[in-house]
Amino acid sequence: MPTASDEAVRRVEQLDLDALTPGTLHLLRLHLGQDGLGRAIRVPVMVVRGRRPGPTVGLTGAVHGNELNGIPVIHRIMERIDPRQLRGTVVGVVVVNIPGLLLRQRRFADGVDLNHVFPGKAEGTPAQAYVHSFVRRALPGLDRLIDLHTASFGRVNSLYIRADMDDPRAARMALLQRPEIIVHNPPADQTLRGTAAAMDIPAITLEIGNPHRFHRDYIRRTVQGVWAVLADLGMVRGRKGRSELPQPVLCDHSYWLRTDNGGLLTVKPRVTDMVEAGEELAVQCDEFGRIHSRYHAPEAGVVVGRSVDPVAPMGTRFVHLGIPAAPDRFADALARTASEEATADLEL
Repeated sequence: MPTASDEAVRRVEQLDLDALTPGTLHLLRLHLGQDGLGRAIRVPVMVVRGRRPGPTVGLTGAVHGNELNGIPVIHRIMERIDPRQLRGTVVGVVVVNIPGLLLRQRRFADGVDLNHVFPGKAEGTPAQAYVHSFVRRALPGLDRLIDLHTASFGRVNSLYIRADMDDPRAARMALLQRPEIIVHNPPADQTLRGTAAAMDIPAITLEIGNPHRFHRDYIRRTVQGVWAVLADLGMVRGRKGRSELPQPVLCDHSYWLRTDNGGLLTVKPRVTDMVEAGEELAVQCDEFGRIHSRYHAPEAGVVVGRSVDPVAPMGTRFVHLGIPAAPDRFADALARTASEEATADLEL
């Protein structure tokens, strides 16, 4: 990892990978726009360009300003890659949402969720203009994208992935990660993943635990999973064989359950717990401790995420319920990945 000196950091207007010297780690600040005082907003980008040709894989962190776990994932991956041995290029956008991170908030400076306005507009709102600039300047040239997120405020997540499991390329990336849960989720929305897919860049969204903290175990597992993807693409060395981690729970879809009333909320199951139809998931009481609402699982599923904030107005999301897929739903993707699975050949 480079020492702390700005002398090695270049300011660029466009991510021109072909212009970067092979066999080197490059530290860049990519210009995306200006703030309210006309000061440049530049996102930190780490690029390792190998000496030999190969795919280009992108990693993006902190699209939401409070989602920090992707930052050390990118740092550790870059630290472990030997540019002299790498085939292809790895691009790590360490922080996408610079204004949100500096304000210690999830959303952009104008209060908009960046991951709901992709691909943006050149003459749109501040958030739309920002993501339009990011898409135009950072995404061209990528062959794969892994978008790194966490839970939102007041919630906790399992280590889970949203991916279009009907796309063999995205499905393989998701399965190689060996998360706890994978949710089949075609990217037909205004997310970064959806925009990448529209550009024919297979992409997955990886949710790494909880916001506003470094979740060490999940960070370590994510680094191992990213390395497995790089090894599978022939970019780095990795040993072949079955991972000791269990296969993830594969879900055909998922949805959030919401409170019907307001009050103080206690959610009972933990993330990754399997629940049965009719099982009590949460209770809600008034300010005097009198229980007035009990919430039950509408069907059997797995807890992908949950609320940990006791103060719950009416309509609060409290359990993210994943519905397991039929045993044969993703059998082909599982078989293809299991046949030549790559795992990390690193000390993590």
